[in-house]
Amino acid sequence: MKKWQIGLTAAVGLIFLGGCASSDGSQNATAATTDDEADTTINLAAAASLEYAFEEELIPMYEKEYDNVKIEGTYDSSGNLQTQIEQGMDADIFFSAATQQMDELIEEELIDKDSEIDLLENKLVLITPADNSKELEDFADLKNADTIAIGDPESVPAGQYAQESLTNLDLWDSLEDRFSMGTNVTQVLNWVAENSADAGLVYETDAKTTDDVTVIDKAPEDSVKDPILYPVAQLEDSQNAEAAKEFLTFLQTDKAVKVFEDYGFTAAQ
Repeated sequence: MKKWQIGLTAAVGLIFLGGCASSDGSQNATAATTDDEADTTINLAAAASLEYAFEEELIPMYEKEYDNVKIEGTYDSSGNLQTQIEQGMDADIFFSAATQQMDELIEEELIDKDSEIDLLENKLVLITPADNSKELEDFADLKNADTIAIGDPESVPAGQYAQESLTNLDLWDSLEDRFSMGTNVTQVLNWVAENSADAGLVYETDAKTTDDVTVIDKAPEDSVKDPILYPVAQLEDSQNAEAAKEFLTFLQTDKAVKVFEDYGFTAAQ
């Protein structure tokens, strides 16, 4: 065979092999793209007091049942989350620790009001460090505390309830200069657990997450006018509306509510 024929044959062979490789690579890339597109991420904005229930139980439970769905949780005070949502936060579901923040977002037409439901209820409790060195026993003993941790009433629902309770117990004015105000209820809990505060007011569910604090009293029922309700709803501009709707439905099932109850919440009446 002449040299130019050998060269031509080799060139054709290389082009053919290259084409096959390109075709296989393209198919692999397409398959990878399809796999990526099959995954749906639901962005959850939830009150800090809900973090343990979601991260330890509910999210793994849901992702196991729906393996093409991923839940990304952001946890903070409901007031801070409200502000972030107003500023364009990428969220599909908002789970608040108070009705005020939810109601305001509904008025601003940022929440699908038809999807909103009061799902859970919590209680406000008075805690001390585990050793309770000040030997506090109830709300009246707060006069013996040097530092009292509460959530900032400007943005933290637990702080708003604390202010309401202490005001109705005629304690707020006399204790005001002893308050150390946290940005969310988890920070308040940690301050007391670390002995940085002699006492603090948190939700009952938060107190149950650690052995480093002791619950010494519950806020008297008549000191907090309304039940501490946790409403949940879908955002009006959710980028994954159908998936978010399914997740919201899941949160209302008996098995999901049972998980919340295991963490100290009660089902709202």
